[in-house]
Amino acid sequence: MPVSNVRPINEKKYDISKHRFLELYHFCMQYSEWKDELKYKKDTVRSIEVTDMPTSHGNGDATANLAVRRAELQRKCELIEQTAIEADPDIYQYIIKGVTTEYGTYKYLKEIAGIPCGKDMYYNRRRKFYWLLSNKI
Repeated sequence: MPVSNVRPINEKKYDISKHRFLELYHFCMQYSEWKDELKYKKDTVRSIEVTDMPTSHGNGDATANLAVRRAELQRKCELIEQTAIEADPDIYQYIIKGVTTEYGTYKYLKEIAGIPCGKDMYYNRRRKFYWLLSNKI
């Protein structure tokens, strides 16, 4: 769903401005990228680039840098997952799908994924998710 189709939550009720909501929305949209990076980027071995130019190797310990990066990605993924569980432990997996994918509309969640609740309940929990997440980051 393009960002122009994403409707921010009620600012007065949830104390989240339009721009803060979009910040949270885009944070969550990176979830799949983070999961892929955690799944596939596991080693620090890279090919050596052969050139006649001098190079600097001031990047420090590649293994430590990778470990720090992976820990940060894991923390962000767990933040989204735990916040979804807090929003509703019964439908958290649908909340995760809904807030981390552009196609995660209620219609998709109902017809394809089989979400076991109505539209009003789902959108209520989704708003609660963004409110909780806003308070955490």
